[in-house]
Amino acid sequence: MHVPPHPPRRVVVAGAGMVGLATAWFLQEHGAEVTVLDRSDVGAGASWGNAGYLTPVMAVPLPEPGLLREGLRGLLDPASPLHVTPRPTPATLAFLLRFAARSTSGTWRAGLAALTPLDRGALAAFDELAAGGVAAPTHEAPVLIGFPDPGDDAGLRHELAAVRAAGQDVRLTAMADVGPPFSERIRSVLRLDGQRHVDPGRFLSALADSVRSRGGRIVAGARVRAVRFGPAGLQVDTWTDRPEPADAVVLATGAWLPELARTVGVRLPVQAGRGYSFSAAADRPLPQPVYLPAARVALTPLGERVRVAGTMEIADRDAPFDGRRVAAIVRSVAPYLRGVDLADVRDPWVGPRPLTPDGLPLIGPTRMPGVHVAGGHGMWGVTLGPVTGKLLARTVMTSHPVPELGPFDPLRFGSPGRRPG
Repeated sequence: MHVPPHPPRRVVVAGAGMVGLATAWFLQEHGAEVTVLDRSDVGAGASWGNAGYLTPVMAVPLPEPGLLREGLRGLLDPASPLHVTPRPTPATLAFLLRFAARSTSGTWRAGLAALTPLDRGALAAFDELAAGGVAAPTHEAPVLIGFPDPGDDAGLRHELAAVRAAGQDVRLTAMADVGPPFSERIRSVLRLDGQRHVDPGRFLSALADSVRSRGGRIVAGARVRAVRFGPAGLQVDTWTDRPEPADAVVLATGAWLPELARTVGVRLPVQAGRGYSFSAAADRPLPQPVYLPAARVALTPLGERVRVAGTMEIADRDAPFDGRRVAAIVRSVAPYLRGVDLADVRDPWVGPRPLTPDGLPLIGPTRMPGVHVAGGHGMWGVTLGPVTGKLLARTVMTSHPVPELGPFDPLRFGSPGRRPG
């Protein structure tokens, strides 16, 4: 690996979502001068309309046998919580085949072991941001998980037992009483303590303000075209502005990561798994997050309203908003809720979650000296963004490998130019 003679002074981060902004903030902790470029604006990708769960014990690899079976059913059912576009591209089909090959219990457990160090450091990284001046709160509250039949909770209990065995603090209890916002159709509720939630839009705005107040630049509407070596070293070319000189570069562009990552030797595909959300009126403020596994829908407090988020649509990242997916979420959760007015839907949103075939993110150096990537977190970019940024900033600024990031080598699976060892 190329080792620079001194820590990089100027670092350009491509992407102003949770992962990119958190990386920029922690780079500033090491003394870097940071510029963040985004093709649109702060949080415009998969971050803004996220459910806002900060639930590390639920941040597990997506490929697993049960999800694969559900996905096969979803091929024929456009209302399924997991749905594949009727006309997938060859690249999407190749991704799904690789995903299916890794949807085994053994691979899932290996992925869980890899993610556990990130999960264990996730909430502490949010605390570091707060202590450093990021003026947006995180809220500690249990997650209530509702099931139509008592026996339906066996799968989640088994999964969380594996998470506990891997080294996380899992506090799960059964609730004796079932009340609002659950309807009488929910007959079993589990309470998961020790987790948090956040308003992603508010938090990202505060995180961006903190980066700026510490001397960083955030440039909206700056779509990165290329990263290359120029006469003075690394430079980042955009489609609209002059090149940005850099001593190091971090690519954190979410579902758009392949456009740039392929040019620096990263061949592992990243597929958009599009999630939809909206806000709904409520009879009273929701005191804690709620999850309905039967519908794969999450509800989060959002002031006087409730954010409702769900679905996994395997489709092109730039496909237009599909209102049928919002209607499908409403139909799927309506029987299980009371006190939530699903006729009062506002702020509909879609964002492309960046998925990898093995369910593990891509974090670390690439073939091009000084260029790193951070992405592919799937549904857990908000939860794991700050801890990712903290660990990657250490790698960028010291050129020393961080053991916790070893399993997330962007050049894994025999990509061309894979580093030896």
